[in-house]
Amino acid sequence: MVLLPGLVLLSPGTHPVLTLAAQCVVVAHSGGALARVLTDTSVRLTALGFWLFTYVWLGLAPLAMLATDTYPEGYRTGAATAFTATALTELGLVAYSAGAALARRAAGRSVVLEPLLSRRIAPVRALLLCGLSLVLAILLIPRAGGPGVFFSSRQALEQAGADGEMSKALEVSILAAPAFWALVALLHLPRPRAGDRLLRAVRLLLLPLFLGLNAVVNNPISRPRFWVGTVLLVLLFSWRRFSRPRAFRLAAAALAAVVLLVFPYSDYFRTDKREAIQVLSPAEQFTTNMDYDAFQQMLVGVDYVKEAGFSPSAVLGPALFMVPRSAWPGKPEPVATTLAEYAGYRFQNLSAPLWIESYLWGGAPAVVAVFCLLGAAGRRMDDIRERLRGRRATLAVLLVPAFAFYQMIFLRGSLLAVMAPMTLFLALPLVISSSAARSSRSPSPACPPADADHVPIPAQGGFRAQPHRLR
Repeated sequence: MVLLPGLVLLSPGTHPVLTLAAQCVVVAHSGGALARVLTDTSVRLTALGFWLFTYVWLGLAPLAMLATDTYPEGYRTGAATAFTATALTELGLVAYSAGAALARRAAGRSVVLEPLLSRRIAPVRALLLCGLSLVLAILLIPRAGGPGVFFSSRQALEQAGADGEMSKALEVSILAAPAFWALVALLHLPRPRAGDRLLRAVRLLLLPLFLGLNAVVNNPISRPRFWVGTVLLVLLFSWRRFSRPRAFRLAAAALAAVVLLVFPYSDYFRTDKREAIQVLSPAEQFTTNMDYDAFQQMLVGVDYVKEAGFSPSAVLGPALFMVPRSAWPGKPEPVATTLAEYAGYRFQNLSAPLWIESYLWGGAPAVVAVFCLLGAAGRRMDDIRERLRGRRATLAVLLVPAFAFYQMIFLRGSLLAVMAPMTLFLALPLVISSSAARSSRSPSPACPPADADHVPIPAQGGFRAQPHRLR
């Protein structure tokens, strides 16, 4: 809240004081909330992902742009648009905080999230996913040009094998997500002391195989940084050791430092032509690197709404993303593409933060509704994970970290562009799990009784539970 914004503001620019002051409010809000997460007595992964993104991409980066009047792209706008975009950011943060506070104070358990996150990994389904992943690897890795292409660059992988960039991205996602979740399932399968020897032998046989497969299809050379970061963070924070507050705080603080200092240089393998790395100050990175184009895209979006008005029908694009354009000729384009065309950019692989996307749907009320729901859902997920952290192999241990860090991708947008891979990524754990009630009806004979303080004794009509100390 003090040190990094102070370093950014060492070179003030020409923007009005009012806009810069409003951006300082955004930085104070997001930085204070991030500090609260890093010092909390409970583990809040979803809150960590949200506040880390807003602090860096919509807090510090816009502060540097407004202070120096320098932006990654050539689009320029007036002071009124800049103030509107800043106020829109803060409105979303306030709505998110309000939604989280309401969820924290609400009594009772969630009738949807609680049963969902209580599901446990089913060994048979996990092994079936392992088999499917191996089949996909055999079919798709040669189609992409062989394992070597995955260790060349993102550009080489996108250009190899498939007819178009979108089909190639879809193919790689279909291969990478099942391979990752198969590895996670193998790592978290229940391991009773005297359990099924065949299951343990299969697990020990498959683990090295899937470690190698993930090293090929989910490596940082040919895969996007946000995706690789999500994969690594899910593996890290699903580890039982990091479910404790002290270990979580240390890992989360290290993650914040990595995002600030290492992330701008982690695209070294994006293209085949690799230039020498030039170390720049954070302020210079924020104002020149296209990775931080989120705020400038919000400026474009505010001007676009002033000219074209709101587009409520645009919400149907993400909601019905699975409908092909051949069957729906009027299907909305990704918001990032629309904004890039409006600004006159040739390069359309840009961001469209959820703030401007929801604003495009219905103005400030839509922003409030979207972020209030997001804050409430995030708080509920963190609370449920905290309650279930002692239970191994539950979706609370696996799915909450996955959502927590993948949300940085859909917060950056465009939402339509990420819906298909996000649905695949978050749906696979549901496929390989079964409900807690079903698991409890068929307990493993090697597992101890559910209540260790009670033993069954004969009674009329069957057995009844009595205290362990019998008189």
